[in-house]
Formats: sequence, structure tokens, C-alpha cells
Amino acid sequence: MCQKPPRELNASENRTPEPQSDQPLSDNMGSFWPRLLILFCSASFPAGSHFAGEQLTDLPFAFEEGESLQDPEVEPTGRNQNKPAPFRRSNADAWRLPGQYIVVLKESAHKSQIERTIHRLSTKAARHGYMSELVMVFHEVFKGFVIKMSSDVLDMALRLPHLEYIEEDSSLFAQTIPWNLNRIVHSENTAEQYSPPNNGELAEVYLLDTSVQTNHREIEGKVYVTEFERVPEEDGARFYRQANKCDSHGTHTAGVVSGRDSGVAKGANMRTVRILNCQGRGTVSGALAGLEFIRKTLIVQPYKPLIVLLPFVGGFSQTLNSACRQLAWTGVALIAAAGNQKDDACLYSPASEPEVITVGSTNYNNQPSTTGTVGTNSGRCVDIFAPGDDIVSASSDCVTCFTSKSGTSQSAAHVAGIAAMIMNADPNITVTELRQRLIHDSTKKAINDVWFPEEQRLVTPNRIARLTLPVLMDNQLLCRTVWSKRSGLARSAKATAHCNKDEEMFSCSSFSKNGKRRGEHIEEEQAAKKCIAHNAFGSDGVYAIARCCSWPRAECLINASSVADDGTTQVAGCPHKDYVLTGCSSHSFTKFGDTTKPQANKCLGQKETTSHATCCQAASLECKVKEQRRTGQMEKVLASCDEGWTLTGCSAYSHGSHTHGAYPVDNTCVVMSSGKGKGAAAIAICCRRRELKSDPNLGLE
Repeated sequence: MCQKPPRELNASENRTPEPQSDQPLSDNMGSFWPRLLILFCSASFPAGSHFAGEQLTDLPFAFEEGESLQDPEVEPTGRNQNKPAPFRRSNADAWRLPGQYIVVLKESAHKSQIERTIHRLSTKAARHGYMSELVMVFHEVFKGFVIKMSSDVLDMALRLPHLEYIEEDSSLFAQTIPWNLNRIVHSENTAEQYSPPNNGELAEVYLLDTSVQTNHREIEGKVYVTEFERVPEEDGARFYRQANKCDSHGTHTAGVVSGRDSGVAKGANMRTVRILNCQGRGTVSGALAGLEFIRKTLIVQPYKPLIVLLPFVGGFSQTLNSACRQLAWTGVALIAAAGNQKDDACLYSPASEPEVITVGSTNYNNQPSTTGTVGTNSGRCVDIFAPGDDIVSASSDCVTCFTSKSGTSQSAAHVAGIAAMIMNADPNITVTELRQRLIHDSTKKAINDVWFPEEQRLVTPNRIARLTLPVLMDNQLLCRTVWSKRSGLARSAKATAHCNKDEEMFSCSSFSKNGKRRGEHIEEEQAAKKCIAHNAFGSDGVYAIARCCSWPRAECLINASSVADDGTTQVAGCPHKDYVLTGCSSHSFTKFGDTTKPQANKCLGQKETTSHATCCQAASLECKVKEQRRTGQMEKVLASCDEGWTLTGCSAYSHGSHTHGAYPVDNTCVVMSSGKGKGAAAIAICCRRRELKSDPNLGLE
């Protein structure tokens, strides 16, 4: 038995426990002396016996209810022992680590006092039924230790002797901006801070994914778990549902969208719709059920702006594509992963649905993400690329863990975050306008297209998502290029390109890799326009290329040509003064040549060729024609619109049939020449919002 001289008890301690009315004094005395003995033993605990970096073992003691928490040892410094020491914690709530504490003793404390304090704290915690774990002891940079324990023990701990203060542990981070966040928002000091224009707090994002670890510090309080769950059985009888594995993909994706540190739109709110099991596998029927659930929810509780994130792919499904299209037509922005099969995204759903914004993946070097046989999908069904390689975000391994993942799911999450901020600035923006805005703001021509499969290079967009500052002006003309799939090889084969529901087709062109084609024209069917390209004998297939634009209240007509007075040319024009020429197209069922030329408000062509003029009624638009002729032996002829102007029409012109056709790339008209013949030219039609002149009488502009 340990021996220690008796000491004088202070006034706050009872010398003799008062007996209760129904409890004999002997019973009270029987419980008092063993406890007093424990306190005496703890005060004389031998120095140097342990605690130098060891983990604390759990002690099987328990106080009876109502016992005093006050430590019996008098602090030699004379501090009032009833007054607790200060408690400190991080001023950034998101970085706090409750449950782990840095206990700092006075600088004068010696080794034995540190050890006694550790033992006293752990013993008292155990007596109250709380576990504790010693993490580390410090003797040099400060006197104290780090301990894991319940916050309920803090009040007692703060009254221990020799204490200077207790600080709650917290996270700290390297101050290099994650490459992916730095890449999507440009600022003058990109190495110092990620500074988006807003945090997307008005936007709500539905995430169709695995389950999510909602108590992770990155997303805690930001994710609402819906009651929906439709997942298939796990594959394999030996598979165990570990919670951290079930939450892995969804937690990481949610962190990329709105994580406090790793997120793009840090204020966006999320709702989970679980359609993927613990192995990340789902079904088309499960995805359909998830979309149905979202639609029914919105009927009961409409909300705007709303984004649905689809970080998965399956084989091509007409039903899934159709369901996505119907939801998009209600005003919901659907953003999908292009897929990681290193293949044509058009072969997969929902990536192949035109009304869905489909996102491919790039790496740190702005090149397509690829690892061995897997890599980002590409092709005409991809709208935009975004960072998707080695992306750091929330890990489901613990509530403060981070991990790195790669893939087009991460890329789609980036674009969902950017979309949330755009929609936050303009809650009434349409899905069509959102897509156009994403394309307009993107970084152009940063990707080396040799990384794409050869058959996809021509039709894959070369742009990486970015959020520009300041916010785009209202009523700016925005256009994008839509490629058809390549036609068949038969002479009568056709290719067709369509614009989306709320877009207007401003022009149509065609292209063939070997130059054999019979032109193109626009047809209108049930109030919807389509760009049709005609194949020719000996061709390896032809593409139709539509220029699809968003402009408020634009109404476009297609006027076919008629023979001019000279009998040798055909003229298609815009007869009304309120209409402007936005594009020219031509085709022939006999011998075709690129002989139709845009001029002012009309299209001039040869007699054997039928020309078509696209004339749009938009009084606030002004357009001009810009021509660039071929010089030397160049194969590509480029005509670009000036800053502030938007390319609406792209035409090839030649004195012979020796061009491969014309196609728009961003704001440039590209004409491929075979090198034969002469006089090949690229002709761009460029439009912009008409600047209103000052009216001195009204004092307005």
C-alpha cells in the first residue's frame, strides 16, 4: 500500500461525509476511504515510470453519481483552484477537431508534474465513464501533452493544477492552391488564393451517386440525405459493406462540388439520391427512378436554380437519355460525366444526351486524362473538359480525411460547382444559356488534340471549363458548334445536326475528310430546324455542322435562291430590313462546288447550285462579312471574328471543288483546302449586339 503523510483538507472538502437519512454511516465511510486512498496514491505516483509518448490504457474506475469533480491537490502557484484555466479553439469552425486537445502546463512545470497531471486527468475521466487516449507528451517546445477525450471532461480538466490553458486541436493546410481550383478561376494572384465571385449558396445540387458521409468536416451541414435509395445487390457473396467504402465515391464528389476547402462552390447545398451501391454500380432503372423522384419532388416543392449531377455512365440507353431530356426541358441543368473508357462519349448514357452538359477530364498539364488503357471519353457529345486527374477532396475513411481520385466524375463535379456560381449570379438563366456561358467562358485551344483518338480529333471540343470575372453582360450573343455523326458511305447518305430546344440555328455547313460531298442546307420540320449534309460518290462520309445560338426573341427564316437577272447566278437574301444575314449554305444534286459567297445581306451562287440564306429578325443585332483567302500552300484557311463579335456563319468559297468544307471552331471559321485549285477562302459572318447611340433629346443611350 502506498504511504503519504496526511495533509490538511481545505474548506471545500468535507472532513466527514454526512450520513444520508436512509443510509448507515458505515456504508458511506466504507466507500469514502478506498476513494481517498486512490487519491493519495495518485498524488505519490512514481516519477519517470511512463507517458513518454506512450498511449494511455483505459482505467476501470467509475465515480458514483454526484461525486465532486474538484481535484484535492492545492496548486502551488496560488491560483484560485475554483477558477478554471482558459480554453481556446480555432476561429475557423470548419477546421476544428473536437475531441482532441492540447494541454499546456506552466513553463515551470517539471517532468513529474506533467506525468501526474496526465495520470490524474485520465483517472478522473475513467471514473466518470469516459475513455481517453494519450497522443504525445511534450517537454521542449512547451510543457504539456495532447490527449483524445470527450469534451464533457473539459470542465474538470481546466481545473487541474499546474495548468496554463487547454487548446482544442485543429487542422492546418499547405497554402498552395489545389491545381484544379487554380485552373478554373483566373486571378492575378493565383498562387495565393482561390477567389470565386460568389459561393453558389442559392443553388441546390442533386447528386445521384453512392451514399455520402455527411458528417465529414468538408461537407457537414451542406448535404441533405433524401429518403430515396434504389441500388442493386453487391457483387460477390464475400463482399462486406464497410461504411467508408459505401460512402467513398459520393463523399469525394460532394466535396469537389461544395467542400469547405476542396470545393468549387463552397456555399452550394446538396441532396443525395442513392442509386449506386457500395461498389459504385447502379442500374438504368435505378437512375430512372432517381430522376422520377427528383421530378416529383420539384412538382411539390419547385426550386430554382437547380442542378442534377450525374457522375456515372452506362451503355447507350434511349430511355435514360429521354428521361434526362424531359427533366432538362423543365429548366433543370443536368451535368454528366463523359466516362472513363477512352472511347466515344456518344456510345454511353447519359453522356450522349444532347440536353445534358457532358464533361470530359483533363490533367495538370491541360491534357486529356489517361492512365494505361483507361482515360477520358471524347468526341462530339462532350461539351467541355474540366480538371479530373489527381483531385484532392473529402475521404470517407474519417471525418477529417482527404484523398485523391481521378476521373470524369470529378470533372463533372467541377462544372457543377461552376454552374452553381453562374446560376447564383443569375437565378433565371436557362439551361441553354448556361451551356453557352460555360462554353463562352472556357479556356480555348489548351489541349493538344494528338492525345485524342484520331477519329475523334476533328469533332472533340478543345476547351476547358473556367469561370471568368466579371459576370457576363446581359443579352450577349452566344453561339456553339454542333457536329453530326458521320454519314454512311452511300452516295445518297445524309448527316443531320440539331440544335437544342431553346437554341436558334443561325447557319449550317458541311465537311468531308476527302472533300467529296454535295453541300448542305437547313430544313424546318415541326418548328424545329435541322442541318443536313449530303454525301457524294467516293466519299468516306460527310459531317453536318450547325451553328446554334442563344439570343432573346430571335426568329430566323430560311430563304432559298432564285435565278438572278443575268441568268447565270442564284441569289438568296434577306428581303426585309428587320432581318440580318447570319449564314449561307448551298447544295447540288449534280456537280457541287463551293461557289456560294455571302455578301452584305445575301448569298450569291452559281446557277447549278441551290443557295440558302439564314435571315434572323433581331433589330438589336448587326452583322458583317469577313473573308480570308488562301495564301501559299496552306491547307487551312482561317477567318476569325474580331473581339466583341460572335461567329454565326462559316462558309468555304473556291473557284473549284477542291475544299473539304468549312466548320466553325469557337470564333473562327476553318476551311480545309486540298492544295489544288486556287482562290480558296474562308468567309465568316460575325454578329454582335448593336450599340445604341446617344439620344440628346432623351438623355439616354
